[in-house]
Amino acid sequence: MREPAEPAVVRHAVPDAHWPTAAAAATSLLYSPVALGPVTAEARTWVPAMVPWRATGDGFVTQDVLDWYGRFADGRPGVLVVEATGIRDVPSGPLLRVGHDRFVPGLRELVAVVRQRSGGHTRLFLQILDFLTVRRRPEKAKFFARFLAVTDRHRDAVRGRFGEAAAADEGNVRAALASCDDEVLRAILSPREFRDQAFGYREEVNDVHLPHVRDLPAVLPGLFAAAAARAREAGFDGVELHFAHAYTMASFLSRTNVRPDGYGGSPAARLRLPLEVFAAVRARVGTDFCVGVRFLGDEVIADGSRIDDACSHGVAFARAGFDYLSISKGGRFEDAKQPHVGEAVYPYTGPSGHECMPTVRSDARGPFGRNVPLAAAVRGAVRAAGLLTPVVTAGGICDFAQAEAILQSGQADLVAAARQSLADPDWWEKMRLGRGAEVRRCKYTNYCEGLDQKHKQVTCQLWDREFGEGEDAVPRSSDGKRRLLPPPWRRE
Repeated sequence: MREPAEPAVVRHAVPDAHWPTAAAAATSLLYSPVALGPVTAEARTWVPAMVPWRATGDGFVTQDVLDWYGRFADGRPGVLVVEATGIRDVPSGPLLRVGHDRFVPGLRELVAVVRQRSGGHTRLFLQILDFLTVRRRPEKAKFFARFLAVTDRHRDAVRGRFGEAAAADEGNVRAALASCDDEVLRAILSPREFRDQAFGYREEVNDVHLPHVRDLPAVLPGLFAAAAARAREAGFDGVELHFAHAYTMASFLSRTNVRPDGYGGSPAARLRLPLEVFAAVRARVGTDFCVGVRFLGDEVIADGSRIDDACSHGVAFARAGFDYLSISKGGRFEDAKQPHVGEAVYPYTGPSGHECMPTVRSDARGPFGRNVPLAAAVRGAVRAAGLLTPVVTAGGICDFAQAEAILQSGQADLVAAARQSLADPDWWEKMRLGRGAEVRRCKYTNYCEGLDQKHKQVTCQLWDREFGEGEDAVPRSSDGKRRLLPPPWRRE
């Protein structure tokens, strides 16, 4: 992929690369211990969950998965969070799963690799999540031939527009609808029906007419608890409950959740299932195992939750006993771009997705520390409530001075960097040793996110075509064109 030119104004938003001496790094907040409930991380450095598309098609750990996390462990971050991992034993493509005991041996091997490659320095958490059904956008003719439930409302609309013959039988109604353009379809179909044909079918937590969705409050606490127990059995230091972005638990927390069954419609009701999930997990794994949460500081969508909601969520989670709060932003389905026919809607393509992973193309502000104020607000609310739960921030963090300033100013207790860590997994270690000038810094063009969107093995444009002498045998992407791992740091 060709890298677009950066707007000149954005260059002024890029923080200067200020790197410490080894002595300064050793005395900085960034490299001081922090307690995460029963776990102490030896540095306030954090690699958040990223999905690299390296598991098998049925969710097992592969050698590529082991190599991927081992490579991040080389940089010795304080905490490494393993990618979003499904809690159900259902097909979900090349994503890790923890919905059955058969996944435990592979996860145990993953833990061992990280322990060895980090010298025991890095704490390892497994991010666990649930998601509802999302289907690919169908061909228009196929949708009207097979998926639309034709009602009298559709027959009357077709009759009024096309005459009696067009509404003579169901086949004629379907054919007439398939011939309509979007403007006409918006007038005939319900908003949900139009979305299903234009974007693909997608379940919502409000679909209580579907038995399996209605029963989520009865089912999810047990599924999360069993997944957490397997993570503990595999040797992880903790789990991160994924209550963010486009997934099930985030939707329960959202202001858009209007379920009438006591699990939606009011702030207390929207918090009910997330707190019940946590209680079930804690009861299963005990108090000597870290349980954290990733949730949204702002959904960014129309009628969605905002920072005031996030502050209330943070205080409730801290009071319940979560060991840390990790704050994200956006990444919702509701404002995603329309996918091509045959592709599924992707929640990081619209305005909320852009705010989740802003780029240098965004505006004069750029991506640098853009979402830190959300974490700072949540942390302030938690502290005002008399609670000391650590708060993790992320988003465009890419140099020592920037990270150190966040900690010194009390905006967060730990700093996380996904894209920068992908660009250079060794950057934490380089800073710790006072060799920050050697850091390969992310350009924030979201080349990596573009690969993720197409479910291709995620790499970084700064290193995936870099093949050194004698590296003919390095693992490559399925098309043979890209290296799957960052080049080793050749210390001199």
